[in-house]
Amino acid sequence: MNSRDTIQRRLANQQLAAGRFGDSPELVRWMGCIQAQDFAGAKWAVGNRVKGLSEAVIEKDFNEGRFLRTHVLRPTWHFVAPEDIRWMLRLTGPRIKAFNKNYHRSLEIGSDVLKRSKTILTKALTGGQHLDRKALAALLQKARINTDDIRLTFLLMDAELDGLICSGPRKGKQFTYALLDERVAPAAVLSKADALGELARRYFTSRGPATLPDFAWWGGLTLTDAREGLERCRAALQSEVVNGQAYWFSPEMPSPSKPAVAASTVYLLPSYDEYAVAYKDRSDIVPEGMALKTGYSIFKPIVVVGGKVVGVWQRRLTKDGVVVETDIMSPLSKGAEAGIKKAIRQYGDFLGKKVV
Repeated sequence: MNSRDTIQRRLANQQLAAGRFGDSPELVRWMGCIQAQDFAGAKWAVGNRVKGLSEAVIEKDFNEGRFLRTHVLRPTWHFVAPEDIRWMLRLTGPRIKAFNKNYHRSLEIGSDVLKRSKTILTKALTGGQHLDRKALAALLQKARINTDDIRLTFLLMDAELDGLICSGPRKGKQFTYALLDERVAPAAVLSKADALGELARRYFTSRGPATLPDFAWWGGLTLTDAREGLERCRAALQSEVVNGQAYWFSPEMPSPSKPAVAASTVYLLPSYDEYAVAYKDRSDIVPEGMALKTGYSIFKPIVVVGGKVVGVWQRRLTKDGVVVETDIMSPLSKGAEAGIKKAIRQYGDFLGKKVV
């Protein structure tokens, strides 16, 4: 297995090539989680993987709670399926909480403050109430709980990690919170060992070929826990050793002898897209010398041609439509140049806006 094989298989398994799912909840379940602190970008990450899906439909699915947005895996936002949110939080929440303790100390957020804030949040959201950050901040301040600086973020995150609150429907452009037990039906709780195995299975089937360090990075896990997860599901996987490193993947993956995409196929991927952020080692897709210019292909939206990063892009919304500008850092074929124009049109269609 070489770099080209890895790229082709990842494009197929990440559903960027010939995606087989019909709606956003199906895709989110397949992926396990989709990083989503950039909400507009995360919606496009979904739109890139489900044919014919518009931003408006994805927004509707989110508002209806068909998939949720919360802090899970690493200490950042992710889309997650309702039936998965509890076992994932139980698995990864304690590690995120441990990571946050230093911030709590520096911000003077003690256990008593966390307990009181959760009592207030529970009372405010009970009965199907959906309140935004501003409304919740006002209630906490009324109870003399300091929400200055980034304290509110950490108070809400801790309640998310405890499985108390989760995302509610948006009100205009504002995000709201809801009680998790009111928004999501009860579900069986997995043991830690079973949860590690299930997370590993989701990861390697949707993102393979990938290595154990890749999985540990993506899941915010220790190598010990990542290894246990792999052991729990390895019977359902295959592996190949490349340069002394084992790459794991599903045996049901398409053969690289039949390329998932042509060399000129273009994708405009958002910042934090799983095609890049899901791997600790991104050398297969990011050419040498281009990492810094592309924000390590994580912090900036990237232009991908034939599976390789060739540049970055940005959008600007206007009253008449959307302007998309690209900064290409590698020579392109005429086919790739045409592909970029096509990808820009597709992005405009996704937004329901004219490209200007």
